Amino acid sequence: MSTYSNSNSLSAFENLESNVRSYSRSFPVVFREASGAFLKDENGTEYIDFLSGAGVLNYGHNDRDLLAHAIQYLNSNCIIHGLDMATSAKREFMELFDGIILRPRGLSYKFQFPGPTGANSVEAALKLARKATGRHNIISFTNGFHGVSLGALAVTGNRYYRDVAGSPPTGATFMPYDGYFGADADTSQYLDKMLSDASSGVDLPAAIILETVQGEGGINVASENWLRNVERLCKKNGILLIVDDIQAGCGRTGSFFSFEFAGVSPDIVVLSKSLSGVGLPLSLLLLNPELDIWQPGEHNGTFRGNNLALVTATEALRKFWTDGNLSTAVVTKGRIISERLRQIAQSTGGESFAVRGRGLMLALDCARGDVAEKIVRKAFEYGLVVERCGAEDQVIKLLPPLTIDEATAQRGLDILQRSVTEVLASTMG
Repeated sequence: MSTYSNSNSLSAFENLESNVRSYSRSFPVVFREASGAFLKDENGTEYIDFLSGAGVLNYGHNDRDLLAHAIQYLNSNCIIHGLDMATSAKREFMELFDGIILRPRGLSYKFQFPGPTGANSVEAALKLARKATGRHNIISFTNGFHGVSLGALAVTGNRYYRDVAGSPPTGATFMPYDGYFGADADTSQYLDKMLSDASSGVDLPAAIILETVQGEGGINVASENWLRNVERLCKKNGILLIVDDIQAGCGRTGSFFSFEFAGVSPDIVVLSKSLSGVGLPLSLLLLNPELDIWQPGEHNGTFRGNNLALVTATEALRKFWTDGNLSTAVVTKGRIISERLRQIAQSTGGESFAVRGRGLMLALDCARGDVAEKIVRKAFEYGLVVERCGAEDQVIKLLPPLTIDEATAQRGLDILQRSVTEVLASTMG
């Protein structure tokens, strides 16, 4: 009998699990159950979830329809693991995705299933871009986050992650993201100048990789014009455009792809996180057909295309993306929550709080990391799970399920407002 298994005890995790764990430090209980927008710990205490598995659970926890298809599949002796062999589950997913996501948007992509994580997809995208162009350099942006494996880490800006690489992350040049120098400075013009000047010291890149909304970087939102300008620069210079839609995709900003509002068509799109719909690991690379120059097995992996995850991903497409209802709801809820966040920011008086985001990928920027940390901890005491992001962890990031009802969302915001008020009162006191 284990000596660690007491209700809500963290002893097993503190004694047996690596120090690298992070979320269990922010939310120091043992979670047992989850449904929709709610988590429940071993003592039965319920929490409203504004984290959604860091963007993995766009449709909430344990959607019954998606799980029913998974259970049926498991009980049917169907393929769970099959390397990258052709399976019924993979075919059904690809045909449905092409039919209801790609073709209606005028997009034509080949499908590549790399390993199961978003970082696996980023690695494949960078590798393919270099192979296709014969160039090595990749341009990424300030505050960008694309993963912590070595290739993905090279295009990730945060020094905290880069410092533990073990070897210097190489092969990338960083440029200022939209708004980095303030709202009035168009950093795409700076990028254009650097690419046009043969003496700028910036090697012509194989690709530019970007998030249309930077998640871990602080919910920094790229404008429509900036995105279009970057795409124009790519086309002018023969550079591939990679959009990392791992966190901002699958409806998080309203449309299925986060770049749709700008009318751009990336050469490569990276998807993961909410793609399976229920939290099963699955990632996908969408690439323009002319870029499909791989030789068989040239980029491989044991877990390419998790068939169980493909089954739930297919059902998520059927349930949520055969009409525009979810997209409309996300935009509507996003406006309501944004307005409430603005009211919270305004209630802070002289504090320089700011609100930003798109759809249900929103942020309350507290300006100071210590203040944001206290608010998040206080919110958890009152029953709200929400995390921080940004260069100094000064931003409270809100990623509620896209399916959250307004009453639950307002309850969560009530907790956030109470937490902000109490923390600021104690700080000023």
